[in-house]
Amino acid sequence: MAADIPVLHPYDLHRQTAGLRGRGPVVEVEITGGVVVRALTGHDVIMEALAHPDVRKEARHWRPWAQGEIPMDWPLISWVAPDNMLTADGDRHRRLRTLVSQAFTPRRVEVLRPRVQEITAELLDAAEAAGPGPVDLKAALALPLPMTVISELFGVAPEHRDALHTLINRVFDATTTPEVAAQTNADMQTFLGSLAEEKAKNPGDDLTSALLAARAEGDERLSQSELVWTLILMIGAGYETTMNLIGNAAHALLTHPEQLALVRSGEASWADVVEETLRWDASIQYLPLRYTAEDLTLAGVHVPKGEALLVGFGAAGRDPGQHGSDAHVFDLKREQKGHLAFSHGPHFCLGAGLARLEGSTALEALFSRFPDIRLAEGEEVPEAPSIVASGRSRLPVVLG
Repeated sequence: MAADIPVLHPYDLHRQTAGLRGRGPVVEVEITGGVVVRALTGHDVIMEALAHPDVRKEARHWRPWAQGEIPMDWPLISWVAPDNMLTADGDRHRRLRTLVSQAFTPRRVEVLRPRVQEITAELLDAAEAAGPGPVDLKAALALPLPMTVISELFGVAPEHRDALHTLINRVFDATTTPEVAAQTNADMQTFLGSLAEEKAKNPGDDLTSALLAARAEGDERLSQSELVWTLILMIGAGYETTMNLIGNAAHALLTHPEQLALVRSGEASWADVVEETLRWDASIQYLPLRYTAEDLTLAGVHVPKGEALLVGFGAAGRDPGQHGSDAHVFDLKREQKGHLAFSHGPHFCLGAGLARLEGSTALEALFSRFPDIRLAEGEEVPEAPSIVASGRSRLPVVLG
């Protein structure tokens, strides 16, 4: 690889992103597996790309993919190969999105509030009962809350949720070997294919059963491949990103006591905490991938046809051009100028409202119930190894 092309490593993404931004708005970068893509490093260029008619989501526009140069055991294959709305454009994207969008309307999300509060209380009861020692807040709250909510929505039985978490975690893990990546890709399809088969035999009051019913109502409204990949997208995105939102917000407050004091005094709200966390430490830092269907220009930079674009949603959140010279500072009193943590345009995250509800509910309950909560002394808070997501492998705290 050319010496002047930087390599994006799966740790310390914010520091690396600041370096990339210093090189320009569109920067060649090497990612997992030695693949070279063009990283978009600022708010304005991302907004331009998301609105450009020749920037697409279908991998057939990516020259290396079309020419067979990207192997099926590439560690990021689950972000490129899916047959769902994440990798669809135009009418096909609208068709797939419509099938699930009604489940995430503001009214439907609000109906879930009592159940989210109930699950949160149960998890905090269990954490407190575990004793006075350090508690891993990720394992105790940030992971099981969204996993339980999304699993109940889609009808995933409790005994299968740990296995599902393991599979989804591998999708985000940048240290996954090619062999494990290929097996994970196959295992995900088998796992959720089995869920679809079970719900076809024994339908229930869940979204998987609803998707199967929608599939049966039309002539090819939803193929088997589309069904399974839609489940992978909705269940995976429905818990992994919210898990990191809760963990990142809790860590930010525990390392910025002056900001936590603003919430406790009523000068800032829990909604402010969620929005500033989404801006400052977005759950999705880089989303692979979008592709140039024609030669085009982004932020004055020529990008040839057939290139892959790595969209830096986390980079946009700390872009001084959008958020000021103190964009790197966690500040609950700042004037929010619009972040891109949930993307923008046709691919805006369907689950944004649910993520905000879970995040604000969990954080308010946690810090209200345990006013003396603090990070456990002498315990490491390691980053989860990923170029896609920002989160922590563990978040040890003392509840107090």
